[in-house]
Amino acid sequence: MAKKNAQAGGTPAVVALERAGVAHTLHTYEHDPASDLGYGLEAAAAMGVDPAQVFKTLMADVDGRLVVGIVPVDRQLDLKALARAVGGKRAAMAQPAAAERATGYVVGGISPLGQKQRHTTVVDDSAEAFDVVYVSGGRRGLDVGLAPADLLTLTAGTAAPIAR
Repeated sequence: MAKKNAQAGGTPAVVALERAGVAHTLHTYEHDPASDLGYGLEAAAAMGVDPAQVFKTLMADVDGRLVVGIVPVDRQLDLKALARAVGGKRAAMAQPAAAERATGYVVGGISPLGQKQRHTTVVDDSAEAFDVVYVSGGRRGLDVGLAPADLLTLTAGTAAPIAR
């Protein structure tokens, strides 16, 4: 089960993991607002793990509906591939304010878990190469480690090649 960390618990993402009984680990680090690495690369460096194993959660508008794309922090979301993966024609990044409203999280801390509403979710298929992947735990400075299969189950997501 999860490592207990009083500072980390309580986010909707952690609550969702605990309710589901999914094995996971919590990883806290001090977020540096002055860092030029970006949230995901900063997390990978702070945890000492390969950036290919740390995934960022991005929101895109695909033909007028919000879709979650989860890709490694050292890569970018391929919007055309995401649209294809969900049977859409055109995709664009969602406005940050729209992503925050739809998920209940702030940019830089958007977790694919415990969002206010369930969204169609696609995880880059590179996640399947790892026993554990790391995603935001619902706030800046908190990541959770879990099995890719559990991530797909909890988000009702699918795996597809959506990173470039």
